[in-house]
Formats: sequence, structure tokens, C-alpha cells
Amino acid sequence: MLMKSDKNKLSETIPSVDSTYQSIREILEKARGVVYRSINFVMVQAYWHIGKVIVEEEQNGKEKAEYGKALIKELSEKLTKEYGRGFNERNLWHIRSFYLTFPKVNALRSELSWTHYRLLLRVENDDARHFYIIESIDNNWSTRELERQINSLLYDRISLSKNKEKVKELSIKGHVVQKPEDIIKDPYVLEFLNLRESKDFMESDLEQGLMDKLQEFLLDKKHLKGAD
Repeated sequence: MLMKSDKNKLSETIPSVDSTYQSIREILEKARGVVYRSINFVMVQAYWHIGKVIVEEEQNGKEKAEYGKALIKELSEKLTKEYGRGFNERNLWHIRSFYLTFPKVNALRSELSWTHYRLLLRVENDDARHFYIIESIDNNWSTRELERQINSLLYDRISLSKNKEKVKELSIKGHVVQKPEDIIKDPYVLEFLNLRESKDFMESDLEQGLMDKLQEFLLDKKHLKGAD
């Protein structure tokens, strides 16, 4: 039987349950963040490749403008029927524009989600768009924050201002840092995973959907390499 003094010594050498729990929690949160961001980048890459297919098919048409409209309309009907609202005509036009605006797949940034890129498509100036990409990554901007900064014309104000640092300092007052769990609430992600948007969805369903899509993407990648 342990004496009181022995128990005290034992408690000093064995880490507390709370400390161990916190260490495990940090590992899980970090892993979850990686998974959430991975599915976003998988989706971004998939949409880039879809945009490439659409543009290349358009270029085969004799009357490009009319053929393009008909192609988008027919594709939307077929894809929406099988994969959901994420492939309505409007989003397919966005996907097409995405490929044309960002023609190099290797230049896509894994830190940015599809919603980030959709917002960036609104920015016509190449320098301004690059500015917002860098700022979004460096400051971990949520999509809401990126939209706020674009709407406030941050790039233009900095370009015109003599006191550029002051403008940037004022611009971050509404800064909202994106958390990994915020990503999974993005309706585009839920649609991509074919998961019904609901307040009572099971987190395990989401995680399983993420893993299924990641596995499917990796298998497709291996298949494409083998075909080459």
C-alpha cells in the first residue's frame, strides 16, 4: 500500500489526464485542419480540370460563342441531375472563367478554397488579384474577410495612398481569421461531397465524405499517371 508521500511523488512524475488530453486534442485538431483544407484543394483542382475540358471542347466548335452556350446548358442539365446544384449554369461559367483566369494548375494555392477563387474572379486587374491572393494567404483571411477587402477596394486605396501602412492597418480592423471547421460549412464543399446541407448532419458523415473524396482523387491521379 502506497504511503501519502509516495502518492505525491507519483502524481508529480505522471502527466495529468488534462495535459495528456490537451496534447491529443492538438494532434486531432491539426489533422482535422489538414483534412478540411485538403478537400478544398481537391475541389479547386477538380474544377480547374473541368474548366479545361469545357474550354477545349468549345474550341472544337465551329461557332464558338453559340456552341459554348449550348455546351454549358447541356452539361449543366446532365451534371446537376447526377451531382447536384453545384453544377448549375452559373457555376459552370465560373468554372470556365476560373480556368481561363488561372491557366497554370501548378500555380493554384492550396491555402485558398473554391469560394476564395470565385471571389477573386471578380477582380479584373491582374496585379490587384495577385495582391488579394497574397494577402489572403499571409493573413489567413476567411472568404468573408476577402470579400470585405475587395468590396472596400483595399488594393486601390493602398495604390493611391502615400501612407500605405496606415491604410493596411485600418483595413484589418474587421479581420476574421478562418478556422478549419469554417471550411466544412461552405455550401460548395457540402455540395461537392454530395452531403445534404443540414444543421443536424453527423460530423462522422462529413469526415467519411472527405476521406472518400480524397481517396477517389488519389486513385484517379494514379490512374492518369498510368495512362501517361
